Amino acid sequence: MVGLDIDKVRASFPSLRSGYIYADNAGGSQTAQEVINRIVDYLSNTNVQLGADYSVGVQSSQRVADGSVAAALLFNAASVDEVGYGPSSTMLFENIARALDNDIKSGDEFIITEEHEANNGPWKRLAERRGAIVKYWRPVPAEEKNPYSLTYKTEDLVSIVTSKTRIVAISGCSNILGTINPVEASVKAVRQRAKEVGAPKVEVSVDCVAYAPHRKIDVQKWDIDYCVFAVYKIYGAHNAAFYIRSSALESSITSIAHHFLQVDGKPYKIQVGGPGYELVHGASGVVPYLLSLTPENNLDASFAAIAEHEQSLLDPLLSFLKDEKQYDRGVRVVGTSEIDLSRVPTVSFTVIGQKPIKSKDVVAAFDKKGGIGIRYGHFYAYSLIANAIPKLDINDGVVRISLVHYNTVEEVNKIVETLKEVLAQ
Repeated sequence: MVGLDIDKVRASFPSLRSGYIYADNAGGSQTAQEVINRIVDYLSNTNVQLGADYSVGVQSSQRVADGSVAAALLFNAASVDEVGYGPSSTMLFENIARALDNDIKSGDEFIITEEHEANNGPWKRLAERRGAIVKYWRPVPAEEKNPYSLTYKTEDLVSIVTSKTRIVAISGCSNILGTINPVEASVKAVRQRAKEVGAPKVEVSVDCVAYAPHRKIDVQKWDIDYCVFAVYKIYGAHNAAFYIRSSALESSITSIAHHFLQVDGKPYKIQVGGPGYELVHGASGVVPYLLSLTPENNLDASFAAIAEHEQSLLDPLLSFLKDEKQYDRGVRVVGTSEIDLSRVPTVSFTVIGQKPIKSKDVVAAFDKKGGIGIRYGHFYAYSLIANAIPKLDINDGVVRISLVHYNTVEEVNKIVETLKEVLAQ
């Protein structure tokens, strides 16, 4: 397999020309030039309402339809009629949950992860509205020496499936722990257990907001019903995309769109307004950018090359943070410390011990030095920080350094050098 041409990669992102080190990519990636070009072109030349029969209107409609083709490819959906767009992942999950109101009954059970609130918040609110019961698939300690090292076990998920299980909502990747959950294996195990205990209808939702920048989504292979990712975290602009399996569109989802629109079996059932036409057309530029990364010109090869390069970024950062010297200093990696394909280069840590350092003070030291952007906090994984990770101040949270494939090893080394200065205090 041919590796990434990092110079070519970085040339695709105009913001990188400044030399600033963007290391808060889990909060939002930089935008590829191909996406920017399409947004500007749409607004400059085809900024009219959809559905018109005049020539510019036809072109505008086609450009927005191209966005659905791109989303279907990124999800590996069976049809463009299973995908759509909205303003954010939070809003899309909320719309899906609202549209399920009529298909949920009192006593149904939801299993969710205490992760990204965009995913679990709507299910908690749906449960409250309909009298359903919320159960949690919680992470467990992965390393005896480090209580902050947490991971999810499929057997723990399966153990809480019952005959009343209706919704299983999990994360494809933790935006705090950096761990990739084994979605395919977990869903297969859940469906097998649901069959054994006689659960009549189980639908699975996967939050891929923290997953999509690093690995290829495959909703068909995973055998899931709902999925969402944020386009602005996968090198696009500020919108999000959703997938709803056709069977769920037909039998589970009730339209929340305008009553006079004919949306039976269509993704428009959960779109309560326009999807942001220029942003949807812009999203159609994400696929050609990704395809350009390798000679094979397919998404599997591109994401394999991304994963390989990101391991080279993860290695120096995680090796430094988990080193015995830093452990004695009080550094605790929040999540597993393995340097392998089971995690992405989203690395969180805290500094405890005799000379603790608040997460906000670590970040403040970076800000004072300048040139590198990192963050601290709970990153909308509020419940995970509050309930699963020991002795963390929810208002201070963790330090998070999140890298993607346009970052370089040289940039990571600069981050590590700054960390050495901060931790030497």
